[in-house]
Amino acid sequence: MSKPVILTSAAASFTTAGGGYALEMEALERLGAEIIECAPTPEAFIEAAPQADALYAKGMKFTAPMIEALTRCRLIACATVGVDYVDVAAATARGIPVTNCPDTFIEEVADHAMMLLLATHRRAIEQDRMVREGRWGEGRPQLLKVPRLMGQTLGFVAFGRVARLVALRARAFGLRLLAYDPYVDELTMSALGVVPASLDEVLSQSDFVSMHAPDTAETRRMLTTRHFARMKRGAVFLNTGRGPTVDEAALIEALRAGIIAGAGLDVFEQEPPEADNPLLSMPHVILSPHNASASARFDEARKRRAGQELALVLSGRWPMSCVNPTVLPNSGLRRWQPYAMERGPNS
Repeated sequence: MSKPVILTSAAASFTTAGGGYALEMEALERLGAEIIECAPTPEAFIEAAPQADALYAKGMKFTAPMIEALTRCRLIACATVGVDYVDVAAATARGIPVTNCPDTFIEEVADHAMMLLLATHRRAIEQDRMVREGRWGEGRPQLLKVPRLMGQTLGFVAFGRVARLVALRARAFGLRLLAYDPYVDELTMSALGVVPASLDEVLSQSDFVSMHAPDTAETRRMLTTRHFARMKRGAVFLNTGRGPTVDEAALIEALRAGIIAGAGLDVFEQEPPEADNPLLSMPHVILSPHNASASARFDEARKRRAGQELALVLSGRWPMSCVNPTVLPNSGLRRWQPYAMERGPNS
């Protein structure tokens, strides 16, 4: 039996190139699998694709024509939460499972979301700047206008894994919790002390609106001008999910017009943002460079998880996670999990 071939782009994903695949190979070595690289261009990929038993997707976008060239591929593995760089519909049409890492670094993202909430609420960046600029006397007057955090309302748009962990953290601060997610049952929300609500109720009642939706055709620019207009005056908008789920121009206008008081953003509609993006010069907006998931264990955990998913499928078993689980019953893979598959990226 020939050794399984795993094709990947030579381009890096988050980290520098040339780091090798020792962590991924921990699970793959017993199969005699080989990871081979191709140049990070569609042409080079399409040329190499027919030999691939699996694709380790990183460092570039994988379009429908590229996936069409994967004539014997059994899996597309992503070492990330989001899979917006893979044409999942094209993979589904070919019957190829696509895996991600939906639970590998969710604790870090939840911590980051709470950091943004607390920092925007207590005006942390502005307060720091006042001290550094010799404006000591301005700090207390600013915060005397800020309401106490306890008793305020945090509303979630999408209530997947990260949002649920944020809810656990937020309860310790005495926040009231609402959530809108048509794909999550009310009992799951209620068990975490979260009140199920419509999108309009979340927007109109929340002092903090935290966006956690994945980037899909359904959610792209999910929040627009009319949605920001429904938010409470003085509310803060947070996004540690995906930038394209928000109409960024509408968010900027809502901030300029004072419709909302501030924002804490880890993601943007275009990444990195242009140098003239108005968000970069707004003192009441706190930004981070799409790194909410990062920690000392980030690379190690996600690479091992990708290797484990590849090893499972190449040995004939269902993966641990799958963003297009409808392909699994007809995949020829053996189901082994004692639990139900979850619903996909950022869930």
